[in-house]
Amino acid sequence: MNQLVDMLLTGLEDTLYMTFLSAAIGLAIGLPLGAILTITSKGHALESPRLNRTLGAVVNMGRSFPSLILIILLLPLSRLIVGTTLGPTAALVPLSVEMAPFIGRITENAFKEVEKGKIEAALAMGTGPWAMVCKILVPEALPSLVRGVTLILISTLGLTAIAGCIGAGGLGSLAIRYGYQRFRTDIMFATVSLLILLVTAIQLTGNRVARRIGRRRHVYE
Repeated sequence: MNQLVDMLLTGLEDTLYMTFLSAAIGLAIGLPLGAILTITSKGHALESPRLNRTLGAVVNMGRSFPSLILIILLLPLSRLIVGTTLGPTAALVPLSVEMAPFIGRITENAFKEVEKGKIEAALAMGTGPWAMVCKILVPEALPSLVRGVTLILISTLGLTAIAGCIGAGGLGSLAIRYGYQRFRTDIMFATVSLLILLVTAIQLTGNRVARRIGRRRHVYE
């Protein structure tokens, strides 16, 4: 029993490490990408159809790869950056790259929900591209962005289970190596239960934060 608990705690720690750190790295790449996709679109502050189409094609290509195949393809990059292809740290590289284009699209969609009237008023006052992002788009789209981050964390959590198939560690690896391959239904049940609890906690927290931000913005308006 103690051994099972130790294994679950180690798997949980590795899963949380991969989920939150790779999501953070993906956000650092995807948020600016989504902002550029938005402000280079038609009628925006930095309108550039060619750049917008090029970036859009890159994002679509990145999102079209099946997750497991992309993770395997990026293993040499993991070896180059962290010196190994095994373990949770090595998994950060493919997970971050996998999430970046997804985050870019989520960010772009959140920004597109901002009222056009506010964007047009800001453009009429001569607001620059990055001022537009920081002072108009981000504040106005913040509840949608929080919901997007919630979805990103849940999606990344699912990807850690896939990465566990190729030696990344975490709860996914524990479920496969010990639960499935060794026919340990207790381990399988425990790991799946923990993953469900994590998803539920992330979703509830994200919804609560988004509602609170929405209420505060409504009061100030």
